[in-house]
Amino acid sequence: MAKTRLIGVIFCCIVASTGWAEETSSPTLLVTPTQPKWSDLTVPQRIVLAPLSDDWDSFENFRQKKWLGIVAHFPGLAQEEQRRIQKQMQEWGKLTPEQRKIARENYKAAKQLPIEKKQELKQKWAEYASLPPEEKEKLKQQAVSPPSSSPVLKPILPAAIPALVTPVPVLPLTDALPTTTPPASTDSTLKP
Repeated sequence: MAKTRLIGVIFCCIVASTGWAEETSSPTLLVTPTQPKWSDLTVPQRIVLAPLSDDWDSFENFRQKKWLGIVAHFPGLAQEEQRRIQKQMQEWGKLTPEQRKIARENYKAAKQLPIEKKQELKQKWAEYASLPPEEKEKLKQQAVSPPSSSPVLKPILPAAIPALVTPVPVLPLTDALPTTTPPASTDSTLKP
């Protein structure tokens, strides 16, 4: 009995030391395998991913992999959940690359918020969701209307991120930009 334990311990040591040696040999680069092009997708995959068809081939491999994972689970979802996902894909497909980037940044920022801030966000979102459709449309029009000067896209502050739950066009917040005064000039020729 003791002999078999000793052999087992020796075997474990050999396996462990072999593993350690392999870990220190050279760094390994993890690469996401190439994902299929739109034309290579199956018909059911194309049906589910239809809102993303125009942009599919330009997505990074890891994003395509994420969407294909959603498609794999899609048939098992309730119809209401399927409709919600399809609607979100349609809204996502309408966003510009810059708006998508901002939405991703907002999502990452919201994930890092403390629990009480997340609860506050959920409450604000619930308040927005309870508004009548006319009021929601009014707010959307205010958000989409271009400012009088050149449009500037700015990430939404974490306290006002309803776009995290459902991607919607990003608000151009030119009037919310911080105002700074130019530094005082040291050139005496400019003084009156």
